[in-house]
Amino acid sequence: MLELRKFYVGGQWVRAHSSREHVLINQSTEQAVGVVALGGARDVDAAVAAAQAALPSWSSANVVERITLVERIRTIYSARVDEVARAISVEMGAPIDFAISRQAPAAMRHMTNFLKAMETFEFVRPLGDHAPHDRILMEPIGVVGLITPWNWPMHQVALKVIPALLAGCTMVLKPSEYAPLSSMLLAEIIDEAGVPAGVFNLVQGDGEGVGAALVSHPDVSMISFTGSTGAGRKVLQGSAATFKRVALELGGKGANLVFADSDDQAIERGVKQCFSNSGQSCNAPTRMLVERAIYEDAVETARRVAETITVGDPDVPGSHIGPVVSARQFDRIQSLIQIGVREGARLIAGGPGRPSGFNRGYFVRPTVFADVANGMTIAQEEVFGPVLSIIPFDTEDEAVEIANDTLYGLTNYVQSQNSETRHRVARRLRSGMIEMNGQPRGAGAPFGGVRHSGGAREGGVWGLEEFMVVKSVSGWGNSVR
Repeated sequence: MLELRKFYVGGQWVRAHSSREHVLINQSTEQAVGVVALGGARDVDAAVAAAQAALPSWSSANVVERITLVERIRTIYSARVDEVARAISVEMGAPIDFAISRQAPAAMRHMTNFLKAMETFEFVRPLGDHAPHDRILMEPIGVVGLITPWNWPMHQVALKVIPALLAGCTMVLKPSEYAPLSSMLLAEIIDEAGVPAGVFNLVQGDGEGVGAALVSHPDVSMISFTGSTGAGRKVLQGSAATFKRVALELGGKGANLVFADSDDQAIERGVKQCFSNSGQSCNAPTRMLVERAIYEDAVETARRVAETITVGDPDVPGSHIGPVVSARQFDRIQSLIQIGVREGARLIAGGPGRPSGFNRGYFVRPTVFADVANGMTIAQEEVFGPVLSIIPFDTEDEAVEIANDTLYGLTNYVQSQNSETRHRVARRLRSGMIEMNGQPRGAGAPFGGVRHSGGAREGGVWGLEEFMVVKSVSGWGNSVR
């Protein structure tokens, strides 16, 4: 049994003050495999105090010192990346090959991208030729609370920890209680890299305990949160009394607009992207909008592709998808699949229950619904599982209207060989990100959404600026009168 009972605070591994704990469950067997201590207000107070004490020296440290620390972290992480991958596979059920190829290396990519952004980042900027003695100073915001999810553990942790370090902030990280192992390894790596005591602190816990205490703490200047839209609303409300900056990266209900002139791989690509990570990605293209002229062929292709996707144990090598993270998540997905059937969507692949050959574990059948109306529950609520809704459209205007008819606004997708169509539609879609024709966004591109998907921009220059405040200064360099 794994026992994670210590937190990293002030450069030391310390016992939790709280006696509460969370039981870690193997997603395949539904058996307990360990426990993680759940901190409380006293643990948060200690971590914030350590971060506050370290802030003056770290915020004024030479930028080269910060860069050198992150370079050391990247080197050590690279040497232990397979160990991190195994931890992610155990904690949230990612198939081991997927954890090795996609999950664990994501943190290294973010480290590289942030270090690249630092090469040209200006901490002191001129206002303009009209005001030659004015300067804009980019300064660290202070002590930051970082709250991260379980679905892409190191991806999301790195998007917060690394820019906060480079900006000169000190921090308290609260990872999801469902994904504590990889963050414990990261704390070991950061310690080995020689981070000054108190700059980085790790307190395990849940939202009601550590999360709420961080959000309301008067000495925390900013909360960077990734998670559900409902939890994000609580973070906003809890931060209001202390006027914190809040950066939210929340849920999504991405539309994938497939026009009749799309490439031959567009449907297959969209189905596989929807089901990647067992559908547990906020930017998944879960609504496939297909132009009527190719609709029936697209439905048949989606059915065929879904039936080729296999489900298997996380510790078995292969390209299969694994279980979802918990019993609660499994039950929610099953409920939404059943609602889709009741509301009249045409089930063409998958459906309720576990896949054939599984009588336990949180395994979900890769599921595709056709003839979905955008007002149906499965088209409006974030399922966060391997469930795809296919919706027909007749005109470009209708496709854009359907895509925008959602509370979310994270990522939308456009498939067309006509560049004018792509450019026009991309401008009309209300979302923070657009991906077209299977082309991933470039290194250092900002990640984030609008509306109920939050307003954070993580990654690259934008991710660094999230952790900074702008100070406007006059008289910089001119003589004193």
